[in-house]
Amino acid sequence: MCKAVVESGGDTSQAEGLNTGILYLMVFPYLLVGVLLYFIFKYRRKFKL
Repeated sequence: MCKAVVESGGDTSQAEGLNTGILYLMVFPYLLVGVLLYFIFKYRRKFKL
C-alpha cells in the first residue's frame, strides 16, 4: 500500500516522509537493544570484580 501511494504521487515530500518514517521504525529497536545490552554489561561487570 505504501509503495502504491508513493508511486502514484509525483510529490517528493510524501516519499521523503515515508523514508523518514521507515528510518524511525528501523532505528528505535536497535537503540533499545543497545541500551539494554549496555546496562546488562554494566551490571555483570559490577558484580564480576
